[in-house]
Amino acid sequence: MTALVIDGHPNADSFAAEVARSYAAGFGQARVLALRDLDFDVHLRAGYSRAQPLEPDLAAAWSAIEAAEHIVVVTPIWWGATPALLSGFFDRVLLPRRAFRFSRLGLPIGMLAGRSGRLLVTTDAPRAFLALQGDPTVRSVRDGTMKYCGIAPTAVTRIGPVRSSSSVRRQRWLDDVARIGARDAETVIRSEPKRRRRAARLARIPSRPGAGAPAETVTTA
Repeated sequence: MTALVIDGHPNADSFAAEVARSYAAGFGQARVLALRDLDFDVHLRAGYSRAQPLEPDLAAAWSAIEAAEHIVVVTPIWWGATPALLSGFFDRVLLPRRAFRFSRLGLPIGMLAGRSGRLLVTTDAPRAFLALQGDPTVRSVRDGTMKYCGIAPTAVTRIGPVRSSSSVRRQRWLDDVARIGARDAETVIRSEPKRRRRAARLARIPSRPGAGAPAETVTTA
């Protein structure tokens, strides 16, 4: 089994970057994809109404997503959301008729089904504050992005508050993340038959009329 660990932090010296590396080391057969090292336009210029060709780095990233059995997203929480780098990556790579499609009833069907996921978020806020806010980053990335595209089940690990933590506490977090990665590797192996059955079931659902249009282009809001 293989995992793709998507590091969405713009700063290579960030704690989130350390988290990504620790998880990958614990998982074993994993690759870290640091978005800050990719050369691409983070803006989806015309929504999905007009195709925007993928730059070579994005095309390679999409191939890595397709090849992975387990998708991990590592992101800090900035303004109750993700950095623009990660949001733009999702916009550009998770395209209609590649990452998702719609049934005849107009319901979304994830085309990345068969893959499990984990979301690792770093934050300077206490857990209680995130709960008061409604955990918007987790809801957006786990539910509105990963699960929407079929990546399920997707577990969540919240790490923080980072800003006020000691070096000893941060190392404990990194050790915990490595152990989580190792456990996830075992879980991915055990759950493979179930995930494959789910993917096959979703693949049999007919698409709504108009699905023969070119990939990446649909009329959107």
